Amino acid sequence: MTTIAPAREVQALKLPGILRSALSAARMELRGYFRTSDTVFFTFLFPILMLGIFGVAFESQGEVGALPDGTGGIGMAAYYLPGMVAAGILLSGLQNLAIDIAREKSEGWLRRLGGTPLSPVSYFLGKAGQILVTSMLQLALLLAFAHFALGVELPNDPALWLRFSWIFVLGIVTMTLLGIALSALPRSSRSATAVVIPIVLILQFVSGVYLQFSMLPEWLQNIAGIFPLKWLAQGMRSVFLPDHFASQEAGDRGISAW
Repeated sequence: MTTIAPAREVQALKLPGILRSALSAARMELRGYFRTSDTVFFTFLFPILMLGIFGVAFESQGEVGALPDGTGGIGMAAYYLPGMVAAGILLSGLQNLAIDIAREKSEGWLRRLGGTPLSPVSYFLGKAGQILVTSMLQLALLLAFAHFALGVELPNDPALWLRFSWIFVLGIVTMTLLGIALSALPRSSRSATAVVIPIVLILQFVSGVYLQFSMLPEWLQNIAGIFPLKWLAQGMRSVFLPDHFASQEAGDRGISAW
């Protein structure tokens, strides 16, 4: 009893220190993130720019997804919004984190981590905190841009926003873990971008971000279903798109989406 109690007290005292270190690491990561212009462009502003391009470029095609009676159609900006939300989580959590950790590993920063007060747990919690904050800021800016600049009507049902919340959090956790795992693939900081970005780009095209998912051949749909981005994009479509669009997720081509 005399040896167990002190050990529990030590563990209880260490936890706040880990959290404080994680918060400090997150603040440091955020400062570094917004000071890097290419990172901000390709992970923070990229989904917003793509939504604007798609919304304006395909505006002349009119509404999509109309029912046989002519109702229920939405504009192209509204149609692409859920995919851009999912892509933003992918870029912030997987692409940015994988490249960042691979660079720090190649430069020897991770080897020197043991000689600093920052523990590995605090290091990864700091990375996760940075992803959470930047993803929330990106989401707020993306939704504001879609609504005020492109005229996209956002859901007004609290149940849909509740669904969105847990899908968003689950997406952040999943993409963060995958980003950490993918960071082991590049052999150097120079190859990190060349390795990670093509993987991320291909996943976006086959997961229903840029293309209507039911347009893909069945074998490619099956491959895309292995990866979480497909399910994240589908979950976001269930929040932002009208209910009758759900039939397209099962490959129903009875509704004209283009």
